[in-house]
Amino acid sequence: MDIIVLLKQVPATETSVSIAEDRKRINPDDVKWVMNPYDEFAVEEALQMKQKHGGTVTILSMGTDKVVEAIRTGLAMGADKGILIKDPALADCDGLGTARVLAAALKEMPHDVVIAGQRAMDDDNYLVGPAVAEFLGIPHISMVIEETVEDGKIRCRRTVEGGTVVFEAPLPVLFTTQRGLNEPRYASLPGIMKAKKKPVETKTLAEIGLSPETVAPMVEITEMRTPPERTGGQIIDGASAAEKAETLVALLQENAKVI
Repeated sequence: MDIIVLLKQVPATETSVSIAEDRKRINPDDVKWVMNPYDEFAVEEALQMKQKHGGTVTILSMGTDKVVEAIRTGLAMGADKGILIKDPALADCDGLGTARVLAAALKEMPHDVVIAGQRAMDDDNYLVGPAVAEFLGIPHISMVIEETVEDGKIRCRRTVEGGTVVFEAPLPVLFTTQRGLNEPRYASLPGIMKAKKKPVETKTLAEIGLSPETVAPMVEITEMRTPPERTGGQIIDGASAAEKAETLVALLQENAKVI
């Protein structure tokens, strides 16, 4: 079975992020970069599928040379090889452009199952996985918490509001991960050492049959701003609860103008 994991490198949640001088991107200086947490579930599930069904696990990503660190993390967990799509034209790629790139790369690769995180923790747009499936013309199942593969089909349990639902689809298929699917393993020291020798192939847009025009962003970031600092709360004084409530209602009507 050929299993592909779509991986993104994102800033760690605990890192301090500042806005660059052009106000259109973050300043990468002093940012700690990690594998997207939802992609960790994807890598773990791919490794478990390989253990059950055999085959290979390939990590596919795009970005700069820095992304190789995240790919190596996946290789240290147990994946077999990595592919990085690197091109200057990808610097401002939006979610749809990212999906076009990954789908174009996948068309050149054998794939039975493609696994992606349900979303990336930085832009949080939920778009890439479903769009990749659409460009490939294969079924997509999102927010999966359980899967089984048998007789050329996959059966997935996914979360919905208030419960779960089970879907079945033929292979090849793409599904995205949800918390509860598995518990990602830590990379062992031997795994980290082996990962240094595993192949990571780099490709350009031209090598996967795309031009810079095909991945030009449809969404433009005009300006980034930090959230305004929160002001302190106001304590309502009064001799009784009724008096405090009356004062609060007056403030909401006259000052905040919300009622």
